[in-house]
Amino acid sequence: MSSDQRLAGQRVLITQADVFMGPVLCDVFARHGATVIASTDPLVHPDAPAAAVAAAGPIDILLANLGVPAPTTPAADVTDAEWRDTFAALVDPLPRLFRAVLPAMTARRSGRILVMGSASALRGMKRASTYSAARGAQLAYVQAVGVELAPHNVQVNAIAQNFVDNPTYFPAEVQANPRFQERLKREVPLGRLVGAEEDAEFAVYLCSAPAACFVGQVFPVCGGWVTR
Repeated sequence: MSSDQRLAGQRVLITQADVFMGPVLCDVFARHGATVIASTDPLVHPDAPAAAVAAAGPIDILLANLGVPAPTTPAADVTDAEWRDTFAALVDPLPRLFRAVLPAMTARRSGRILVMGSASALRGMKRASTYSAARGAQLAYVQAVGVELAPHNVQVNAIAQNFVDNPTYFPAEVQANPRFQERLKREVPLGRLVGAEEDAEFAVYLCSAPAACFVGQVFPVCGGWVTR
């Protein structure tokens, strides 16, 4: 257990704290001294992001952790409903969250926003067009807003992850499947899943003082599955 209190005094809002990377982020950020506000609202309703921010009180760091089961529909069969629902869950909450937290962050000229995204936006995957497009929109948004907010001393970045141990995309039954184990050896140079705490510790670093130089950056965390 870490005794490093690099986030002491920092108030951190973690969205969808019960899915994807939420549980481990809550644990690891608290270990580093942060006051963690864990929101479990799916944030699909247009008013939900602003309500979550208002309920949290003052926020120094926003961890936009958004996850849904990834559709695996062939591109020719993707329906309007699938496309719309995936973007509603993964993309639409972002500008709403940003609108809610940015006035206070820019006024005090201090703040961090980290989006927990996906490397599926950085490498083609069969039967993943809807999910990859939504994750790609997240990363494009981060890059644009990151350069806009840098002069206000608000850092916006993203982790683009894949093959990271988490209960939403790699539950125990998937990890135990021999076909998945073979895929892991074949596709991931690291030869294993990235540990959940390895990912969360990197998130802590990106939200800490030594990482103040990063602006609109997208960091792949995927065991070498993508290298750019």
